[in-house]
Amino acid sequence: MAAVPAVSVVTPVWNAAATLAATVASVRAQNFADWELLLVDDASTDSSPALARALAAAEPRIRLLALPENGGPAAARNAGIRAARGRYIAFVDADDLWRPQKLARQIGFMRGEGHALTFSAYRRITVDGRPLGIVRPPARISRTELLKGNVIGCLTAVYDSEAVGRLEMPPIRRRQDYGLWLEILHRVPHAHALPEVLADYRVHPGSLSADKLGAVRATWALYREYEGLSRPRASWYLAHNLARGLAKRQ
Repeated sequence: MAAVPAVSVVTPVWNAAATLAATVASVRAQNFADWELLLVDDASTDSSPALARALAAAEPRIRLLALPENGGPAAARNAGIRAARGRYIAFVDADDLWRPQKLARQIGFMRGEGHALTFSAYRRITVDGRPLGIVRPPARISRTELLKGNVIGCLTAVYDSEAVGRLEMPPIRRRQDYGLWLEILHRVPHAHALPEVLADYRVHPGSLSADKLGAVRATWALYREYEGLSRPRASWYLAHNLARGLAKRQ
């Protein structure tokens, strides 16, 4: 059996044939080589499964998991988390890109400082790669502060499963990554960020992330149903969340 990798990278795949190869190439280009990549096909109806099989055949560090029916990003990511063999769990979606130094910088930061959850700045880009701006995170954030707005880009997040346990995302269609960061911050006091841009987030017109009203509803549901916040507390945090959402891009 192959040696256990330090990092397991989880990539949910759903109808991503146009971008998957570039995403995988950005993982393969990492300066830090001790990783495995779990491509979790969420019952794609395009050529993504065939492409994922070809990519896995060309790289022994890639494993392909195929879900029998579409379950959404949380189900796909959780399948990857359950199959992961690495201590550090990282995430990148099938249309996003990592910079070559991403894992080297972040894993070095975690090992050197003992941090259990880290993230970084990232750049937003259009479908064809034009820059839209940089999302710059605070140096660190507590659970109370994170409830005011999710500043942790999923494509930049890495958590240490030995420090906090092999945690999964809540089984919801949206805001599942936010729910995981909040759960981790029940166990450690802060998440810590690197200020440098280590990834590129592709913005698709009409995507889930572009649906602002739906995002507000999903955040409210997360607060009430999974965080157990009262209506007044949920309303207070949601107001902060909306304000932060308006201010975070530049």
